Amino acid sequence: MTTISEVAKAAGVSVSTVSHVLNKTRYVSPEKVKLVIESVEAIGYIPNTVARSLKLSSTGTVGLAISAISNPYFSDIICAIEAECSKRGLIAFLCDTQDDPVRELELVQHLHQRRVDGIILAPSGDPKKALDYLIRSDLPCVLVDRLSDNRFDQVGTDNVAAIRTLVDHLVALHHRRVGIILGQPGFATTVERAKAFRAAMTEKGIEVEDNLISDGNRSTADATASTHRLLGLKEPPTAILASNNLAMIGAMRAIRERKLRVPADISVLGIDDFEWADYFEPRLTLMAQPCDEIGRKAADLLIERIGNKRRPRETIRLSPVLRVRESCGEAA
Repeated sequence: MTTISEVAKAAGVSVSTVSHVLNKTRYVSPEKVKLVIESVEAIGYIPNTVARSLKLSSTGTVGLAISAISNPYFSDIICAIEAECSKRGLIAFLCDTQDDPVRELELVQHLHQRRVDGIILAPSGDPKKALDYLIRSDLPCVLVDRLSDNRFDQVGTDNVAAIRTLVDHLVALHHRRVGIILGQPGFATTVERAKAFRAAMTEKGIEVEDNLISDGNRSTADATASTHRLLGLKEPPTAILASNNLAMIGAMRAIRERKLRVPADISVLGIDDFEWADYFEPRLTLMAQPCDEIGRKAADLLIERIGNKRRPRETIRLSPVLRVRESCGEAA
C-alpha cells in the first residue's frame, strides 16, 4: 500500500507538507500543492477523483443523511433530490440514520471525511451533536422535513397550514371531539403539528382535552395501541386525525379490529398521501405533502449554498394539498 512518505519523496517535499495539502490545515505554496497533487495521482495514494477534487475544491458529490428511507414519504423526497442532483452533474451518497442520534453523527462525520461538497439531512429527534458538528466543519447543509435549526437552510411542509386545513374540514362536518395520533417525540414535525392542532381547535372555540392527544408513537404498533385507547374512552372521539402515514396505518388497523365502519362509526383523515390510499375501503382523505418539490428545492438550496456560503439562510415551508375522499362523514 502506498504511504504518505512515498508521496512526499515523489513530490520532493516533507511528510508534513503533504499532510497539510491533503487536509487543508495550513497554507502551502501553489507550486508545492501542484507537486503533491501530481504525485498523489501518479502513485495512487488516494483515488484520482479525490485528487482532482483537491484541485477543484469540489468532489461533485453530496451526502443524503435521511431517516427511515423505507418510508414512502422519504423515498419520494430522496428520488426528487437525486434526480435534481443528477441534472446538475452531482452524485448523491445515501445514508439511513435510522432516527438514531449516535448513528446520525457518525454518518455526518463519515460523509464529511469523504469530502462531499454538502449534506442534506432529515434530523433525528435529538440532532444537536450532528448539527453542531456541521456548523464547526463549515460544511454546507440543508435540513428537510424537520425544520429544527435556523442556522441552516431548511425546506419542508407548512405543518401549521396542513393541520389547520384538516381541522377546518372536520369542523365543517360538525366534529368537535377529535383525537390526534402524533409521531415520535422530539421531532420538529411532531412539535409543530401538536401546537397547530391545539391552536386550530381553540380558534374554532373547541376545548382540547388532553386525553384526546396521543403522542410518542414510534411505529404502526404504537399507533394501533393509541387508537384502541382513544376508541375505548368513555366519550370516544368522532374523528381521528393521523399525523403521518404510519399513524394512519395503525389507526385503520385498530378500527378494523374493533369492526367499526368508516365513516359511519368513526371518521378518519391524516397527513401523508400515498399511492395506495385510493385502494383502501373507503378511500382515505389525506393531506398530500409536496415531496417532489421539497426534494427539488432542497437540492437547489444546497447547490446555492455550496456556491456561496455567505448568502442569507432560508427556511421554506411549502403548501400541502388536501385530497378529500370518502373517509370523513358528518359527526353523529
